[in-house]
Amino acid sequence: SRSSVIQCKPGGNCPSRHRGMTRQLSPLTVAEDSAAPILELQNRSPSGICRHSRVERQSRSGEEGTQTHTESSSQEAEGQTRCQSCTSTFLKLIWRFLIILSVSSSWVGTTQFVKITYETFDCPFFMTWFSTNWNIMIFPIYYSGHLATAQEKQSPIRKFRECSRIFGEDGLTLKLFLKRTAPFSILWTLTNYLYLLALKKLTATDVSALFCCNKAFVFLLSWIVLKDRFMGARIVAAIMAITGIVMMAYADGFQGDSIIGVAYAVGSASTSALYKVLFKMFLGSANFGEAAHFVSTLGFFNLIFISVTPIILYFTKVEYWSPFSAVPWGYLCGVASLWLAFNILVNVGVVLTYPILISIGTVLSVPGNAAVDLLKHKMIFSVVRLGATIIICIGFLLMLLPEEWDEITLRFINSLKEKKSEDHADDITDSSVHMRSRSRANGTVSIPLA
Repeated sequence: SRSSVIQCKPGGNCPSRHRGMTRQLSPLTVAEDSAAPILELQNRSPSGICRHSRVERQSRSGEEGTQTHTESSSQEAEGQTRCQSCTSTFLKLIWRFLIILSVSSSWVGTTQFVKITYETFDCPFFMTWFSTNWNIMIFPIYYSGHLATAQEKQSPIRKFRECSRIFGEDGLTLKLFLKRTAPFSILWTLTNYLYLLALKKLTATDVSALFCCNKAFVFLLSWIVLKDRFMGARIVAAIMAITGIVMMAYADGFQGDSIIGVAYAVGSASTSALYKVLFKMFLGSANFGEAAHFVSTLGFFNLIFISVTPIILYFTKVEYWSPFSAVPWGYLCGVASLWLAFNILVNVGVVLTYPILISIGTVLSVPGNAAVDLLKHKMIFSVVRLGATIIICIGFLLMLLPEEWDEITLRFINSLKEKKSEDHADDITDSSVHMRSRSRANGTVSIPLA
C-alpha cells in the first residue's frame, strides 16, 4: 500500500471530500498507475515514444535505401565507364588496323598498276613525272580537312603562311624555294623512277622486298651523318638486308636482267633513305600541315622545272609514243591516284597514329604483292628468292625495335623473376601454415621463442 496526493483545481470538486485523503492500493492499481504515464504519453502527444521510434526506423530505412541507391548508381557509372573505355579501345584498334591495311593496299595497288601499264605503255619517266604532279593536290586536300574539322577556321593564305614555316621563319621565298626544294625534288624523282625501272626487270614481290632495305640504309646514314645512337640489333638488321640483296642477285646467277633490276631497286631504296636523312637534317620534324605544304611544293617544282625532261626524252625517241591517243590515261590516272593516296596516308598516319604502324603497312606490301603474283600471274618463287625476301622482311622488323628495347627487355625479365620469387615465397608460407595446422590437429603445440 502507498499514499497518493491528488492536487485539485480551485473551484472544482475534489474527490478527497468523498473518498478521503488516503487510500490503499492493490497490486492491480499499482500496475495501472505505473502504466498510466506511458498511456498518457501515447494518447496526448503526437510525437510520442512510439511515433519517434517509427520515425527513427523510417529514417534508418531511408538512409539504407539511399546508400543502396548510391551504391547501385556508382556501380552503373563504373559499368558505363568500363563500356566506354572498351568501346574507345576497340575503335582505336579498328582505326589502326584500317591505317595499316590502307597503306599496304595502296602500295600494292600502285605496284601492280605499274606492271599492268607496262603492257601497253613503256615510259617510266613520264609515269614518274605525271604521278609527281598530282602531289600539288595534297595541300588543298589538307586545307579541306581543316575546314571540315577545325573550330577556328583560317583563310587559305593565312594557313599557307603558317605551314610555310617549315622553310624558315621568313616563310617560303624564291631563294628558299630553289635551295630547299630542288635537291629534294631530284631525290624524289630518282626514287620513283628507279623503282619503276626495277619493276621492268623483276617481279613486284622482289622489288617491294628490296625497297624495304631503305630502313637499313636510313639507320646507317643517320648513324654516320646525324650521329644517332648505335644499336646492335639494327646493325644485325642492316647485315640481314645486305644478305638478302646478295641472295636476290644470286638467284639468277649474277647475270641478265636480274642483277640490273636488283641494282635499280637498291638504288631506289638508297635515294629514299638519303631523302629522309636530309629532310631530318635540314627541315627537322614537321606536322601534317607542313608536310602537306612541302610535298605540294615538290609537285609544283616538278611541274615547272622537270617538265622539260619528258619532252627531251620524247623527241630523242627514248620514251616515244605515237599516236597521242594510244596513251593509257586510265592506267596512268590509276597509278597517280594510288601513289597520291599512299603519300597522304603516310603523312596522315604519322600524325594520327604511331609511325611504326606505317612501317608495318609498308612491309605487309611484300606478302600482298606475293599473293597477287601467285594468284594472278602464276609466279613460281625459287627457294633462294623466297629466303632472301624473308631475311629482308625480318631485318626490316628488327629496325622497328625502339632504342630502349634492351632496357625494356631487362626490366621485363627482372619483373618476371621478382614475380616468381614472390609466388615461391607465398607457396612456402602457405605450406608452413598448412604444416602448423596439421601439427595442431595432431596435438602438438608450438611454443614461440622469446
